[in-house]
Amino acid sequence: MNIKKIEYENFRNLSRGFIEPSEGVNVIYGENAQGKTNLLEAIWIFTGGRSFRSAKDLDLIKFKEQYAKVNMKLFAEKRDQDLKIEISKPKRKTYVNEVLKKSPSDYVGKFCSVIFSPSHLSLIKEGPGCRRKFLDTTICQMYPMYAKNVTVYNHILNQRNQLLKSIKKQPGLIETLFVWNEKLAKKAAEIVKFRIQYVNSLKESTECIYRNFTKEKETLRLHYYSNAVPREFLNIDKILSLDEMASFIIKKLESAKQEELFLGYTLIGPHRDDFEVYIDDKKARSFASQGQQRSAVLSLKLAEAELIKKICGKTPVILLDDVMSELDANRQDFILNSIHDRQVFITCCEPEDIGKMADGKTFEVKDGKIY
Repeated sequence: MNIKKIEYENFRNLSRGFIEPSEGVNVIYGENAQGKTNLLEAIWIFTGGRSFRSAKDLDLIKFKEQYAKVNMKLFAEKRDQDLKIEISKPKRKTYVNEVLKKSPSDYVGKFCSVIFSPSHLSLIKEGPGCRRKFLDTTICQMYPMYAKNVTVYNHILNQRNQLLKSIKKQPGLIETLFVWNEKLAKKAAEIVKFRIQYVNSLKESTECIYRNFTKEKETLRLHYYSNAVPREFLNIDKILSLDEMASFIIKKLESAKQEELFLGYTLIGPHRDDFEVYIDDKKARSFASQGQQRSAVLSLKLAEAELIKKICGKTPVILLDDVMSELDANRQDFILNSIHDRQVFITCCEPEDIGKMADGKTFEVKDGKIY
């Protein structure tokens, strides 16, 4: 999989233009606040449907303009393909090979990429919501139907939360709670099973990459936590069937009923799950240095890329935003050697910031224009 051409218009601060990137390494350089990250964002939006910077659609439109467009021409699935996104104030439109799609989720899986930016250190430092988003975004790339499962689950969750609040005023509604328990448990089981399988696959690759990253000096471990499934069944060799998992979740919901009625929201389910990163058997978010945290997240991202290729048969495009300048020469070399056979976009202030690189192209970004 590789991008052949990217056309953009009014996206963030980017003026109208296009680039034709190398199939290897593409260095995007320039001073801060010129638009380097905006280009990566324009590429990434075809992967996750949303910005990795958590922006609203209207924030993606250039100031004083009415719309933004990004068009990507790529080679994937053994043929040339065309993906296009148009963002305007009423709504967003997405096209796959000139065909208008009903929902942005309809093109999930068409283009795969993995991104690392300084904001992704939140995977270690911040709350579980960041880590759940990381899992869900990657699983959606590998299994597009998972995106619909998450959407349906969130809808059911919102409806159930509304019911829990309404029961305080209309106690008779409690008789309908079991119906929502069954609906929630069924979708929750599907999501938890996907996540457990993915994390158990991710563990092996991440732990191996981190050992190599640190030249065997440190170890990394991942642990997935769920209040919906017993801990002993979080191992891939002991994973429950969907029916068994749903039955267990229903029992947990029933046990938590009084507390949920008092609080007015759902306490049990994958919306409360998390995974923890340990370095040398200590929690990374509490004890790891900035350098260790950065290395851990990079290891997670490289492992993510490996799994996408292994499971989907697609080699994802790698997007590295302001990463290399923070690494020493040995770690830079390790990163470049790990991604040598992929299409890569790296942002930096000066091309020299990334040291030696493979054959590729260099682009300068200045005041929203790319040269």
